[in-house]
Amino acid sequence: MTDVHSPAARSRNMAAIRSKDTAPEILLRRALFALGLRYRLHDPRLPGHPDLVFPKYRAAIFIHGCFWHGHNCRFFRWPATRSAFWRKKITHNRQRDKVVHDAMSAAGWRSLIIWECAIRGRGQRALKRTSEAAARWLMHRSSRIVMIRGPK
Repeated sequence: MTDVHSPAARSRNMAAIRSKDTAPEILLRRALFALGLRYRLHDPRLPGHPDLVFPKYRAAIFIHGCFWHGHNCRFFRWPATRSAFWRKKITHNRQRDKVVHDAMSAAGWRSLIIWECAIRGRGQRALKRTSEAAARWLMHRSSRIVMIRGPK
């Protein structure tokens, strides 16, 4: 199947996709701030430049887009065009995620991975449930790597 956009139009579309300050990230930041949690953004000193860093808890939150990180949920579908390119890219993203989280663990940091589908669930309830779960995880200083997923 061929792409419906010209190469120039596709390039423009792809360049407009943000890697920082995405809608799910901003929603979660606001919710955590409202719960009284303070954080740093995209700390370049840590592996993978986590979306939210909580130095007080030696913890970081990564907000993964379901498409870009290949999550098995309702928001992810393998593209029909350029399938070899996308399989390679998404597989590489998954491998990089593992390396980053292993490096965070080795440096003594805890990681929380929150999938986009956990925030973009149906209504404000999903965001509230996700932010409260993240706050509990931070306060209880529980295990090193945890994931919060939305419904499949």
